[in-house]
Amino acid sequence: MKTIDISFDVYSDTPLGKDPDTYSLTLRKYHKHLWDKSLPSGVRFILNDKTPKLLHHQSELGEFFLSSDSIGHTYGAGPHEYISMSKIVDKVSPVVKKRFFKVCCTIGAFIMFPSKRIDGGQTINMARGTNHKIKDRFDLTLECIRRFYKNEDSPLSETLNRYFKFFDLFESFQGYVDFFHLQDLVVNDYSKIKFWLPFESFESKPLPTSTDEYINYSKNVTNFVLARNQRIDRYEP
Repeated sequence: MKTIDISFDVYSDTPLGKDPDTYSLTLRKYHKHLWDKSLPSGVRFILNDKTPKLLHHQSELGEFFLSSDSIGHTYGAGPHEYISMSKIVDKVSPVVKKRFFKVCCTIGAFIMFPSKRIDGGQTINMARGTNHKIKDRFDLTLECIRRFYKNEDSPLSETLNRYFKFFDLFESFQGYVDFFHLQDLVVNDYSKIKFWLPFESFESKPLPTSTDEYINYSKNVTNFVLARNQRIDRYEP
């Protein structure tokens, strides 16, 4: 029997009103199962779950505390209101919103980042949520990570640079993408991101500005999460 059920709703074992990233024991178990594996170097990235709500690694590679983070944000299609998007999201069919949120409750819509603050700065989770050019969109976050590996500036440069030891584990952008099963968010040669909304620069508005844009965004995120779930399902022995 497989350890991971790619249809499992991580809210189903999360206390009401709480965040699955912190409180879902199943999500934490899935993360440990998925990311405790060999790095591009061939060295195993051993994770233990002895630290409450986090996963921990310590070896000659360094010490890392990792926390879960949602990468499938619905901006109000679920139980959490996103005030700046409410006028747009309220016009979307309840059926569309329900399906979008349901898909974003599965393991394919979650990833892990380092959780320990360095020199009092924001963590990656914090920075990508508060930066007005990112607004928690993971496709934009991944573009920042792509630029990090190319030594190019991005809205998250300062934060990503603080966590260079974490990104060094994967050796390259391709190594990072492959490790976390993110191939469906990049083109075949890993040179570009398949953005969920049209992207020209980080000066573009990160959130959908109309109902049609939101529906298009929801379709693209849904397709990515479903594809990533399939990769996870195929990966698991």
